Amino acid sequence: MGIFSKKKRIYLDYAASTPLDSVVLKKMMPYWALHFGNGGGLHEEGRRAKEAIDEARGKIARTLLVQSDEIIFTGSGTEANNLGITGYLEGLKLPFAAMHAVTSSAEHPSVLECFKDFEKRGGEVTYIDLNEQGFVEAKRVYEALMPQTRLVSVGFVNSEIGTLQPIADIAHEILRYEKKSKKGHIAFHTDACQAPLYFDCSPKRLGVDSMSIDAQKIYGPKGVGFLYSKRGITIAPIIKGGGQERGIRPGTENVPLIVGMGESFLRAVEGREKESARLTQLRDYFIKKIQKEIPRAILNGDATLRSPSNVNISIPGADNEYVVIALDEQGIAATTKSACLGSRLRAASYVITSLTKDLNRAQSALRFTLGKHTTKKDLEQTVYALVKTVQIIDKFKFK
Repeated sequence: MGIFSKKKRIYLDYAASTPLDSVVLKKMMPYWALHFGNGGGLHEEGRRAKEAIDEARGKIARTLLVQSDEIIFTGSGTEANNLGITGYLEGLKLPFAAMHAVTSSAEHPSVLECFKDFEKRGGEVTYIDLNEQGFVEAKRVYEALMPQTRLVSVGFVNSEIGTLQPIADIAHEILRYEKKSKKGHIAFHTDACQAPLYFDCSPKRLGVDSMSIDAQKIYGPKGVGFLYSKRGITIAPIIKGGGQERGIRPGTENVPLIVGMGESFLRAVEGREKESARLTQLRDYFIKKIQKEIPRAILNGDATLRSPSNVNISIPGADNEYVVIALDEQGIAATTKSACLGSRLRAASYVITSLTKDLNRAQSALRFTLGKHTTKKDLEQTVYALVKTVQIIDKFKFK
């Protein structure tokens, strides 16, 4: 029997979605059918639902060292990004043509699409490319600021290459510009969906005004996230309806998912240090093993200032879509880029293009993301499969 004859699959796409933690599921279960009330009701069933929502909000707020009313539940990390960007810009009640914003060219699609829409409506955006190590340089953000700038948005951990961005340094540069220009406050938003399992996301430590989180990235349920929005920051609702979530995110609250959001966020923080250390060792072993067995493999992004779970490599000459399909047939789940790009697989990774300006490298990029079920044996089997796949590609290429 061959090495891949066992039924167990090797899942290495944790950045796209994580399995639901069993403890989180248990916490959610009563709210599907037993405690099914609407949180807006004045009766016991409604009060029980509202108490569950308030408890989840309080868990998150205490963990982040913020106020409970600064947490706004959403239907996803994508919606949280839309609220933090479009909702904020609309909340300023200014003509879009009179406003400027700054972001990076390597942000998650749910961030970039908001800024593209802002441009279509008359706003101006400066897109900053990553440097060779995969970072948004704080000094370049400062240089991009102008009197019309109203918002900066830079992701905490890049979703494709896993680089840890200098958020606190960028916040410092924004503050320095504000003091010098005396033109008013420039809000700072960060997409932190890839961060809670491994890094301290305290808004005060980071210096951000708003922050997006997604439960499905931290062993919580799909379909729920939240936006942290600092007191004093006005967010306009992007959908219309009732008065839920302070009127910012109308719609009946999904109680079981919100309960899961609160529990998964708390558990992510509690297990952060130990799991980060374990995955960092596995990540570094995996990178070295790949580079030893496939010498032309190139690591994308900084080798150390990156998520403990992320390994993004390019293998020049190897079609990344073919490699992903070949690995999948051998029981291994990996990807080429963010799952939110949908079926646009043939397009080169815009993140790698921003990083390297090399189209061939972008078209041969592979993303492996590790998680709590990943073992050293899984990675050894993955390297074995990857080597065999690349050998087949090379054999047919040079025939």
